[in-house]
Amino acid sequence: MKRTLSLVMVVLFTASLLAGCNTVRGIGQDVEEGGEAIQETTT
Repeated sequence: MKRTLSLVMVVLFTASLLAGCNTVRGIGQDVEEGGEAIQETTT
């Protein structure tokens, strides 16, 4: 049950990411912003 719930959450998260950025450039920007957010929280 836990594994199925985790899988559903990952699929929904991935689908929302792909729906939010329709181009390769958009995906790159999203990844870059995510990396910057991680850097800010670690410093």
